Amino acid sequence: MLDKVELEEKDLSAYRAVVGDDTIEEIHRLAEPLQGARVVHVNATAFGGGVAEMLQTLVPLMREAGLDAEWRVIEGADEFFDVTKACHNGLQGADVAFTDEMKQIWKDYNRKNAEAFEGDYDFVIMHDPQPAGLRHYHENSGARWIWRCHIDTSEPNPDFWGFFAPFINEHDAGVFTMEQYVGPGVDFEELAIITPTIDPLAAKNAAMGLDKARGIVEEFDLDTTRPIATQISRFDPWKDPLGVIDAYRIVKEEVSDLQLALVGSMASDDPEGWYYLDKTIRHAGEDFDIHILHNFHGVAALEVGAFQTASDVIVQKSVKEGFGLTVTEGLWKGKPVIGGDAGGITLQIIDGETGFLVDSVEQCADRMQYLLEHPEEADKMGNAGRERVRENFLSTRHLADYLELFNALS
Repeated sequence: MLDKVELEEKDLSAYRAVVGDDTIEEIHRLAEPLQGARVVHVNATAFGGGVAEMLQTLVPLMREAGLDAEWRVIEGADEFFDVTKACHNGLQGADVAFTDEMKQIWKDYNRKNAEAFEGDYDFVIMHDPQPAGLRHYHENSGARWIWRCHIDTSEPNPDFWGFFAPFINEHDAGVFTMEQYVGPGVDFEELAIITPTIDPLAAKNAAMGLDKARGIVEEFDLDTTRPIATQISRFDPWKDPLGVIDAYRIVKEEVSDLQLALVGSMASDDPEGWYYLDKTIRHAGEDFDIHILHNFHGVAALEVGAFQTASDVIVQKSVKEGFGLTVTEGLWKGKPVIGGDAGGITLQIIDGETGFLVDSVEQCADRMQYLLEHPEEADKMGNAGRERVRENFLSTRHLADYLELFNALS
């Protein structure tokens, strides 16, 4: 059996105060025909990254709505995750090699995980490239299989897309964040466009007083009487932490007391992360106003929420981004976010209204300095951003979208 992730229960009624009665009643209406439906989500890791965070809430909410839902994680050695990281990059358009040996490693592990995948389900959701072959290698069953793509596949490397498309096409449904992510050669019985979401009641996103947030941030040697710019993300070239450091250095020439926090998590399915963390540290050099932190420093969900709450500027300077949940989190804290003009970030940031979209280091620096020098305008934009999240990007909407898809497949 694939490892099952144990989860805490969620109370759907607790979300009424945030999203309103109509939203909760709509969920109950959509869930009524699906009572007892057996659902399993399958991905590559139980910790680290946006997919795992979303499943920690989505699966318990499905149970609360009356479905028999669970979450399982595939197994793999470093050689497999090295390949899947290359697949992640290649599907987002990187010019990286995809050798016959790499393809065979991916196939072998998907075959092994398919053999270990047991259970009688109505709906099976495979998340991202890592387990995309389980449907191919699994014995046919009455389940409806769904492939959920969380990355930006709008301009994939043809070698990778050509390999994955036949495996993806075997699924009954596809779920993408944006329509332009749906590449050529795939055709599903049902296609759903579902954006990721955050849990407003999770430790990271629940309301936190400014004094408490500042107290937590100060434990990591930052001075909260001075301005702080923060980027929360994995250490990954697509997130461009080196570009954030360069933008910070430009701003620091004018705002000499500025501090920068780069806060990430090291995930088990991202072996490249340690290499890029080292590269980021080297790029920062001996500037003690740059603070590079991750979960091994004790930065968990509560601490991330504190950094977002206490920061003056939040940045997510991605050059490729499936969606960017850290943008959602920052907006939910009532902060304008400076984001790369890429992928799902453009769904969240309305340029000049809820934050700024940028496509260069210089633009990023200019917008950072503007927000630091215009705090009233920053507050106005932050409030608009919080309402945009409330209307579009909370877990209850995510649940409703999946229920609609399950009903369509039924």
